[in-house]
Formats: sequence, C-alpha cells, structure tokens
Amino acid sequence: MAGHTERAIVISAPSDLVWKMTNDVASWPDLFSEYARAEIIHREGDTVRFRLTMHPDEDGNAWSWVSERTADPVTRTVRAYRVETGWFEYMNIRWEYREVPDGVEMRWIQDFRMKPESPVSLEQMTRRIDTNTPVQMELIKERVEQAARRAEAV
Repeated sequence: MAGHTERAIVISAPSDLVWKMTNDVASWPDLFSEYARAEIIHREGDTVRFRLTMHPDEDGNAWSWVSERTADPVTRTVRAYRVETGWFEYMNIRWEYREVPDGVEMRWIQDFRMKPESPVSLEQMTRRIDTNTPVQMELIKERVEQAARRAEAV
C-alpha cells in the first residue's frame, strides 16, 4: 500500500520570484521552519543533490537524508526523490507551479511507501505529512510575499 498527499497554496508574488526562492535549496533553512541545514552535494544543470537536516526533535534526534531534485523551468515543475530513504521504501515529490489570477499556485504531490520495519505506519506518516505540509506552505507563502513587498518598495 502506498501513501499519497496533495496540497496547494496560492502565493501572491511574481512567478519568477516564487520559482527562484522555492528552488534555491541552499536557502531552505530560511524558507522552511523544519530544516536546520541544507547542504548542496552536487549540481549539474537543473539537477541538485543535497542533504537536508531537520532541527532536533523532542528526543534530540536531528533527522537527515539526501535527496535529489530536477527543476524544469519551462514547464515550471520539479521532480524530487529521496536518495537516502531512511524509513521510507521511497519518497517522491512533484512540485507544480501555475499562474492564477491572485499569483502563483504551488502544489506538492507526495507519493511514498514505508518500510515494513519502520516505527511509523503508512497512516501515521500520511497524517504527519498532511498536517505539516500546510504549515510549511503557509510559512513559504509569507516569506515569499514579504520578499515581493520588499522588492516593490525599492
């Protein structure tokens, strides 16, 4: 059985700014609240391999993994997957950007499966992702919209 989540948010900012800020992986600790570090391992064209490290959890664990993502600036889509899967059998994420009247709709589509020995069930992980995704999307929206307002004021 596989997990699937899909969430979207509209960011009231120019499309190029939304694309640039959300695809600058090195700056993700400033864009997301859950990441302590983002280290670029390798970059080739529109593909980047990187290590994300989360802020320590309540038990002091700072979870970390390597992912790879390929951005397509023509279609305004990104395909990403975890290279180091951890408790996941796989974790694939598709980012889609679409211009709408109020700005840019950013959509995340996540497909995953948990390993049988994972301490977290598929249902628990689905709930965790479904709960955290809107929180992170709201934060990204706020930060990109703030950057757009600062750019307009100059």
